[in-house]
Amino acid sequence: MPGSDKVRVRFAPSPTGYLHIGGARTALFNWLFARQKKGSFILRIEDTDVERSTKEAIDAIIDSLKWLGLDWDEGPILQSQKFELYKDEARRLLADGKAYRCWCSAEELEEKRKRAMKEGKKPKYDGKCRERTAPFPDGPYAIRFKAPQSGQTEVDDIIRGKVTFENSELDDLIILRSDGTPTYNLCVVVDDVDMKISHVIRGDDHLNNTPRQVLLYQAFGCPTPQFAHVPLILGQDKARLSKRHGATSVTAYREMGYLPQALVNYLVRLGWSYGDQEVFSSQELIEKFDLSKVGKSSGVFNPEKLLWLNSHYIRQKDPDKLFELVAPFLEKHGCRPSKEENFLALLKLIAERSRTLDEMAIMSKFYFQDELEYDKEAEKKIVSENTGSHVREIKDALNGLGIFGRKDIEQVFQKYVDEKGVQLKEVAQPVRLAVTGRTVSPGLYEILEILGKAKVISRLDRFLKTITPQ
Repeated sequence: MPGSDKVRVRFAPSPTGYLHIGGARTALFNWLFARQKKGSFILRIEDTDVERSTKEAIDAIIDSLKWLGLDWDEGPILQSQKFELYKDEARRLLADGKAYRCWCSAEELEEKRKRAMKEGKKPKYDGKCRERTAPFPDGPYAIRFKAPQSGQTEVDDIIRGKVTFENSELDDLIILRSDGTPTYNLCVVVDDVDMKISHVIRGDDHLNNTPRQVLLYQAFGCPTPQFAHVPLILGQDKARLSKRHGATSVTAYREMGYLPQALVNYLVRLGWSYGDQEVFSSQELIEKFDLSKVGKSSGVFNPEKLLWLNSHYIRQKDPDKLFELVAPFLEKHGCRPSKEENFLALLKLIAERSRTLDEMAIMSKFYFQDELEYDKEAEKKIVSENTGSHVREIKDALNGLGIFGRKDIEQVFQKYVDEKGVQLKEVAQPVRLAVTGRTVSPGLYEILEILGKAKVISRLDRFLKTITPQ
């Protein structure tokens, strides 16, 4: 299993759920490093936990990576299809005297663990089977790696610097269970060697596994890859990011109407920076990303900052693209969107004040709804005894317009408030509610122009019947 000078990195998720945004950032850092160094980015699915791994989770991870634009050069490679290789490598260590058989039962090991904890000792294996010689007991056995019991193992980490571990603190870890299934640390090392991985970029929750894996590389007589352990992402309360902080999966953000460019841009800035620059294209990220400049401190997830970035990218989209993006959200809200010129104009207006695609759908769905549901709380606040007459006279004036353009519409409203001596909001807000169902929207005159005279008059008539039933 020879090494290679070419940069080869891997993203290796466990398919037990959706892709967490922390995992997405790890994948992003690997992808950027590979693209920058003109190396290879490999997708490996670590599905050796047969009970918890699912096909649905694998599909969700792959779909999320594709949505983020993180294309891979090799894979997806499933560990579950390589069990025989892992078994062979475990037996090779056993034959070389670098591993040994262990007949200790699960019950016995649990009893030892409890006893050690009760005595205030680290619950590590006591080495009972380490020096056992033939004749061996009958029955199934596990294979344990024979770790050195003295000295130190050093990890020269690109992000964290030199990290030293005392070998006396490490365990003789099981590399092949008594049922013949391989364990995580063995699979990782065998795969990284087999795939000629040059750099292992992963979350620092894996740091404690690293000395064990380094010792396995050495036992196999293979070069150790360079490690870079990325700090975790924390919530606003500085606790590890979890569901109690809100959405944590890439799928959830996609379903809420975030754009992949915004999520990529935000995640890369959680722990890495390039001066004061906030917004990057993919090419800029590839050119400027520097793994050694990733900070040692955990990044704190700021939902408002992500929303700001998302609104920025929404405003950059042209109307045709916006329609493609918003259409599925409109359908989710019960609309049947069609790409009409007036609706594209509406989307451009709404994009200026929307933070997500779902917000855009909620704010624009009135265009396709023949019978609006009015905001009841708003209706209570703005409908007064004079509202009916205000709306009726505005409707008649609008109906009399030859050209139904924004300026002409504005003149109708201005003339009315001047003649009647009322405030504009007394007239404009009821009309806004009548034509959109809400009291918040882009400019009213633009909205009326986009809807067109026929729709506006029809909606004003319906509103009048609602507030002044016959």
